[in-house]
Amino acid sequence: MSVASAVDGLGTRARIAAATVAVAVLAAVGIALAGYADVLVAVLALLFQKSTLAAALRLSVPIAFAALGGIFAEKSGVINIGLEGLLIVSAFGGVYVTSITGSVWFGLLGGILASSLLALLFAIVCIEFRADQIIAGLAIWLIALGLAPFASQVVFGSTNASAGATYPGIGQLLASTGLPVVSTTVVAGLETLARIPVVGALFEASPMVYLMFLAVGASWWTLNRTSFGRWVRASGENPKALDTAGVDVSRVRYAAVILSGVLAGVGGAALSLSLGQFVGNGPTMVNGKGFIAIVTYLLGNYNPIGAMLSTLLFAGLDALQLSLQGQNVLAIPRPLVRTIPYVSVIVVLALFGRTRLPEAAGEHYESGEE
Repeated sequence: MSVASAVDGLGTRARIAAATVAVAVLAAVGIALAGYADVLVAVLALLFQKSTLAAALRLSVPIAFAALGGIFAEKSGVINIGLEGLLIVSAFGGVYVTSITGSVWFGLLGGILASSLLALLFAIVCIEFRADQIIAGLAIWLIALGLAPFASQVVFGSTNASAGATYPGIGQLLASTGLPVVSTTVVAGLETLARIPVVGALFEASPMVYLMFLAVGASWWTLNRTSFGRWVRASGENPKALDTAGVDVSRVRYAAVILSGVLAGVGGAALSLSLGQFVGNGPTMVNGKGFIAIVTYLLGNYNPIGAMLSTLLFAGLDALQLSLQGQNVLAIPRPLVRTIPYVSVIVVLALFGRTRLPEAAGEHYESGEE
């Protein structure tokens, strides 16, 4: 038996063992809950409520956009753990511009601009001045964590600020277009579909939810079917080969990092403008979503579709724990209930995560280097 075969066999046995452990754990949980059938039924009822899916879709938007941005940056060889900071500044930027213009769409552009500028700063520090990418990413997060609440205090007189507007539902948006068929027939069809149990939440969601699904498909296509996507992947795997082919590695990495800022900007603005406010207290309203985004794209192995599915897993569990807290179904402390999505994602990542980092991730490169 060759060494490669032995390694493959070991990996197969490890996966079988992990699956066996998972089944055993589920069986143990089932036995433990056997005497609490009413609690189990109540949890399942909450899980399949339309409101739970609606909350999961809403919670997915900032995480999914940040994850897509992280994929582009890290695929190019730049590890961007400052996604949390990009979400924070874009959340404030969206509220600030909306409060001035009265338009959530201008607010979206404001959030994108704020995040892109911060991402550009990060790119200059990492690519031009060859700073440690992990330290620079943490610096971006800390800068945003202090800057956004401070700016809110200066502009609005409080670390919490109101935008004065929120994103409409997809039906309201289409009805406001005034187009003959769209504003009547299509809207009526959406209202009918929205009455379907559980999945009806898909047909009354914010436009940002639909934009999220569109962005996932567009990101997958860009990475796998375009020249730019091939350059990004080559920049992270073998920058020397890309340089030899006549493509400027630094430009590709700049473009990828700025694109991560654009995508995170959409997510941050969508987060604040879906609620119509910016909350700057403590860890701010972002509250770790940028770091969760890193986990989701690692769990998805840098595939936009896999990252989306991982995001939906976390967001669904997060929505479930919110419902559990609201209805007090479980007789356990609420702080413990809040850990459900985080613990679950860690367990899934430990058992089933098979992430392969890009070969040149975190490494600096200059044209002409050997």
